[in-house]
Amino acid sequence: MIESFLHYQFLQNAALTGILIGIIAPLLGVFIVVRRLSLIADALSHITLTGIAASLLLEKRVSAIHDWNPVYMGMVFSVAGAVLIERLRKVYKHYEELAIPIILSGGIGLGVILISLADGFNTDLFSYLFGSVTAVSRSNMWTVFIITFLVVGIVIIFYKELFVLSFDEEHASISGINGRMIHLLFIVMVAVVIAASMQVVGILLVSALMTLPVASALRVSQSFKQTIGLSILFGEISVIAGLISSYYLSVPPGGTIVVLAIMILVFSMIYKKVRAHYWIKGEAI
Repeated sequence: MIESFLHYQFLQNAALTGILIGIIAPLLGVFIVVRRLSLIADALSHITLTGIAASLLLEKRVSAIHDWNPVYMGMVFSVAGAVLIERLRKVYKHYEELAIPIILSGGIGLGVILISLADGFNTDLFSYLFGSVTAVSRSNMWTVFIITFLVVGIVIIFYKELFVLSFDEEHASISGINGRMIHLLFIVMVAVVIAASMQVVGILLVSALMTLPVASALRVSQSFKQTIGLSILFGEISVIAGLISSYYLSVPPGGTIVVLAIMILVFSMIYKKVRAHYWIKGEAI
């Protein structure tokens, strides 16, 4: 594979893009899980699918459009969905969680209609659903690089605000933190990362890369920063090993990445149980 990696540009694009996604997806996933917003990734991924379907439909119906990149339309829809979720949370102040299934259902419904109008599923759409090594272009790689730079920079700058908001919104409000602005910025970052990740992981599986490494890290970490570090480590292991496995097995990378992330989760649970057992046994002795 190393020889092929050095020879084929699409493998280089997929590998480098996957490494970058392995950083930013679990990084944001930690804050998503802590804030109990895990389903938001699923909602935004389905909205992204709607944007992809809309882009493919336009490309098919408008002859002037040839080199249209569906990723950017997916990002537009994903960000719009994130903003709508935030608006609906304000409408349903006492039932804020309703905003997520509303957008999720709307995204699925509109996506099905657009896919039908675009004459059903095709090869391009399947690559976005489940991920494809060959679908990642050099321009996509640079787009993900810029997004990674911005996301990591924003998280570093607003780390304190994001940390406080994740655990105590009332304290954040008293401390003078603009919770609405920070949350909107955060949810827009999540939307952009989901849209950028879909070509490697796939729209239907991208939420798993945001939550499974975090779930594994929570079993073995002892601090919030350690959770972030382990989540990124587990995410990178899943992505790199998943891309290598997909290359040799000739299967979409999304599935192998998620299966490996689940295996890491199982091992972390076993490790936690074994460590607790020996700790109790040591205390008894």
